[in-house]
Amino acid sequence: MGSIQAVKVRLATTEDHDVVTSLVLRLLCELYDPAEWGYSRATLAPAVEKLIRDGSGSWAFLAHRQEGTPVGVMTLNECSAIYAFGHFGEISELYVDPEYRSAGVGALLVDAGLRFARERGWSILEVGAPEVPKWQRTVDFYLR
Repeated sequence: MGSIQAVKVRLATTEDHDVVTSLVLRLLCELYDPAEWGYSRATLAPAVEKLIRDGSGSWAFLAHRQEGTPVGVMTLNECSAIYAFGHFGEISELYVDPEYRSAGVGALLVDAGLRFARERGWSILEVGAPEVPKWQRTVDFYLR
């Protein structure tokens, strides 16, 4: 298992779109049949480029080891609703490399999202969770 002490989280930039694409593709390949859904680097890259540029209302955070190797990603979107008293955030994708799962990397990413939400004045940070029971461990993580 990887060491949490060697992991840092930062906001992804447009220069990181290849890394974000790769990590989100790994997530989607775990959740879905990529052939059935049409997921590939080629099909996801344009969406990543469009969504993580400044002013889009979407952001990505990267967890990486000190030497720069990426080990996780979280995507975050700004939404709005009356029940949230205006703008709020939604975590759309969260992926941690299997070697780093249960090491606190997911918590580091969520903590970065919470800080970002506070900075933006969002009242809520929601998360979409995969189906249960297959992904019960993931749902339990979000509940914690």
